Amino acid sequence: MTKHEPQTAEELLDAVGPAFGKLRRTSLLEVANPVSAKDLSRTLVLNIVQEHTRDSEKEITVGAVAELLGVDPSVASRMVGDNIKAGYLTRAASQQDGRRTVLVLSPEGAELMARFRRHQREAFDYITTDWAEDDRLEFARLMLKYVDSLGRLKDRRAQG
Repeated sequence: MTKHEPQTAEELLDAVGPAFGKLRRTSLLEVANPVSAKDLSRTLVLNIVQEHTRDSEKEITVGAVAELLGVDPSVASRMVGDNIKAGYLTRAASQQDGRRTVLVLSPEGAELMARFRRHQREAFDYITTDWAEDDRLEFARLMLKYVDSLGRLKDRRAQG
């Protein structure tokens, strides 16, 4: 686990925040066949576009990307512009409101995301290679449960 293994439930729960920080700082670049640092950064935007346009009826704008990333619209605009320049995103007229411009994943963007997903899986397999299979599967299940709970935070805040 960690150099100083938490002894109590309170210490264990207090260690979660720093562990998440370390996850973000620990680069997936160290695993075989890495995605470049620049493309790793680009996947933040591409993931949001891909996730929020899976349903062919859904569209996403730069403003929505800013909101979902929790950044200023000008920052999101620069990030989106970088993805467009790299050929991973395109702008298109909204099919729901022709006055709006929406973001669409290009075939190159879809390929980058497929490669990134493979890389994430390889990284998980590499990092947890010495774990018991039950532990690996339980961690994966709990991580997905945690992320699902993140998606419901807005609902909980609205309720109370």
